[in-house]
Amino acid sequence: MFDRMINYAQDGLLLPDNNLIENQTRPIAIGRKNYMFVGSESDGQWAEMFYSFFATCKLNGVNPTQWLTHVLENIRSTPKDKLERLLPQKNS
Repeated sequence: MFDRMINYAQDGLLLPDNNLIENQTRPIAIGRKNYMFVGSESDGQWAEMFYSFFATCKLNGVNPTQWLTHVLENIRSTPKDKLERLLPQKNS
């Protein structure tokens, strides 16, 4: 068991902690706690939806402000069957 525990010392790519992943997931945990106070269940669903959109923007290298501006400027003229074109991953 000790041999497996010191693998990180023998391989410079392995880290003895998980701080990187904890830092990436911390906003999710904080958001989850804050969503208890959004007002109502439907407000929480709206907040969750936008949180998901902004996380998708980040994953796809899309500026969330520019994406949201684009959506608000184009959503009325976009046919219902073409709304997927407005998703953040479609703009990248």
